[in-house]
Amino acid sequence: MFRRTTTAATTAFAALAAAAALLLTSGATATAASAPGFINGTDLPPHPTSPWYAGKVAQGLPEFTPFCLDGVLPVQGSWHRDFGTEYDTGAVQISVRAASAAAAAKLATALERKVAGCAADWLRTTPGGTASWQDYGKLPVEEGAHVYGVHTSIPDSEPGVHLYGIGRDGSTVTVVQWGQMGNLADAPVPAFKKTTTTAVNKLNP
Repeated sequence: MFRRTTTAATTAFAALAAAAALLLTSGATATAASAPGFINGTDLPPHPTSPWYAGKVAQGLPEFTPFCLDGVLPVQGSWHRDFGTEYDTGAVQISVRAASAAAAAKLATALERKVAGCAADWLRTTPGGTASWQDYGKLPVEEGAHVYGVHTSIPDSEPGVHLYGIGRDGSTVTVVQWGQMGNLADAPVPAFKKTTTTAVNKLNP
């Protein structure tokens, strides 16, 4: 009697374990399928002498946190895609599935504040450097988007310029960062505004 009870319990446990494994697998599949839509290389401002090369859409944050975005992006719910050219110009898009629209709005605000304060934060830790930033304004797409530019330079080194497009569609937030050597005057702002609009529109097709 005891042995039969043990066998029955073992069988029941095995069935529960199998069901749990199936549930976890289904959950993982659902998570994998929940990646937001991402831009392609052709959606970025054209490079004058090189095509854009796009990496795969990958879960989590990039291996190296993009300039100005450290400490504000969550790992959970994040996806990213890297882009590069044959020269010094590169880009990355990071999108986050937040728990709610309110959480997404809070994250978008935090990202905007982080980028807006980036030049001043960088100067405080870079003696002898120079930096500036520009607010290029908001874009009327979904729940809104905002474009910024940040320029940094240190003596005996090439200056760098970055553009940031931050936007939200419901509970999904995205940030696109574009960068190359140069100054704010060299940045393709009108084309990047189109990139940002496209990025937000593609989040939840």
